[in-house]
Amino acid sequence: MSETPSATSASPFEAQREIHELLSQETRHHILQAILGHPTHLMSLTELGYYIQKSESAILDQLDVLSDRDFIATYVAEENEGKRDQPSKFYGLTERGIEVLDEFKYLRGVPVLRAIHDNTVKPERIQRHEDASRPELPDVVATTLEFDEEAVDADELEGIASETIFADKATAEEAGAFDDIL
Repeated sequence: MSETPSATSASPFEAQREIHELLSQETRHHILQAILGHPTHLMSLTELGYYIQKSESAILDQLDVLSDRDFIATYVAEENEGKRDQPSKFYGLTERGIEVLDEFKYLRGVPVLRAIHDNTVKPERIQRHEDASRPELPDVVATTLEFDEEAVDADELEGIASETIFADKATAEEAGAFDDIL
């Protein structure tokens, strides 16, 4: 059984509530979704900032919380250190993070999150970060996150992958609401 989030947890129900609270905080939730949807499941701080639309300090604060709970680790690509415009620090899941996310059914969404990621328009800087060399994830983590992209039911992803998604574009419903205001 997974270690409880705090040593003071009185029961399994309290431990489950604490983990749910940890996973459901908005920024942490978005960090986990972004990492799960990324092709390598390792993201630079710049990439996280683009997808989450929060300040780097807010993201770093939540990465620290997830790291303290052993959900996220920092992975370093030594070959990128000192290179201009190439990130060397990446954030990815740990074995414990994978276990908990699997228990809470987050891993079922990996194909959908990948489709969203693949169909999101990325500026040159973000694409450069995405194309950067990355370190290897631990085998257990990498293997757990693998899926056969061709075996995913196309109907399952049709609504998501049918059009390009802009990270900062309003939905049709939101755009209509703005029209009513103007």
